[in-house]
Amino acid sequence: MHRDPRVMATIGGVRSDEATRNYLAANLNHWHRHGYGLWVLRDEAGRFLGRAGIRHLNIEGKPEIELAYSFLTDFWGRGLATEIASALLGMAWLRLSLPNLVGCTVLANLASQRVLRKVGFSFERALDHEGESCVLYRIHCPPMRGNGRRS
Repeated sequence: MHRDPRVMATIGGVRSDEATRNYLAANLNHWHRHGYGLWVLRDEAGRFLGRAGIRHLNIEGKPEIELAYSFLTDFWGRGLATEIASALLGMAWLRLSLPNLVGCTVLANLASQRVLRKVGFSFERALDHEGESCVLYRIHCPPMRGNGRRS
């Protein structure tokens, strides 16, 4: 995945083996610190599809919590990003009690922006993140209804 230029064009560029090892180590450390992070996604046969999860990051010096997903190109356009984003929102609200989440994507990644809007995120602003022209979307946790469930 980290060597596929089409996938990595939307998430920071192709990574070397060393950069991939550092990325994996940072994500394992995130799990140890927060109890959640990125998951490897596989199909029923065990084939690697991509990765997704909820993770902390800094945007313009401010701590945020991001809903993140990325798939191998063979699995683009199948609704998997929408499915995993919806499932992650349920976890964020019901299990983690997070107040809000962001989605940050490069400006050119229109497919990811469609997914974020489809699951309820709203455009917040354009920004420069890690040297890339990006857009930031945000979603707030729905309020509790009288029966103790989220709206």
